[in-house]
Amino acid sequence: MKKIITLLLALLMVVSLTACSSNEKTMASLKKKGSITIATSPNFPPFETLNGTNVIGIDIDIWNIISEKLGVELVIEQMSFDSILPGVQSGKIDVGVSGITASEERKKNVLFTTPYCMAAQAIVVKADSGITCKADLGDKAISVQTGTTSETFCLANGYNVGSYGSNTDAEMALTTGKTEAWVIDDLSAAEMVANWNAENPDAPLVILDEPMTSEPYAYAFAFGSEEIVNEVSKIIEEMITDGTIEGIFASYGVPYFAPEF
Repeated sequence: MKKIITLLLALLMVVSLTACSSNEKTMASLKKKGSITIATSPNFPPFETLNGTNVIGIDIDIWNIISEKLGVELVIEQMSFDSILPGVQSGKIDVGVSGITASEERKKNVLFTTPYCMAAQAIVVKADSGITCKADLGDKAISVQTGTTSETFCLANGYNVGSYGSNTDAEMALTTGKTEAWVIDDLSAAEMVANWNAENPDAPLVILDEPMTSEPYAYAFAFGSEEIVNEVSKIIEEMITDGTIEGIFASYGVPYFAPEF
């Protein structure tokens, strides 16, 4: 019986070690595969949006450079925002790339690169709403995108939250009166609000001066990808230092706030 138990324990150790090694992704395995797959939810301009069937935006421009420096082909997959991190964890995709906040809660489940920018969560309201600051929100209904830190923050702080599959739907909830405020990344808010106001000058939206919160954006990898994360982080730091990322932001007409690293 002892021999059987010893044999079973040995087999379990082999299975465990095999599982760990199969989850590990190194620069050598990445080079061998010849490509890196990123997942994005292309409804978050200027970070990612659709131009016809092509995904374009700040994150895509950054990753075109990163993949070139890594020496691999860039493959882009589209999915809903709340499916991206589970996709990274499962190994279905290599990198989560969609204006993702490197929050402490998310760090329990995925690895993050060095942050590539700082962003704030903006509060958007109708111009005639009478809401002028965060304190005015009270128990008013707030629309957010499902799976975002906007949703997490608003729920954690007791706001009356309406969650929607995309920021386009969250914006529509505000403009149709289902909610009285909309919380979204500040750069995306600037672009989407400008587009709305150009098409609807009689029903303008405004972005409050006071943000809901401020946070770092980074790229998400599965545990076991430490070597690749370190390499990508070095590239990001070089792109920050030499002004490449700031130049990409400038090409979209938006300000850049560099993180400390």
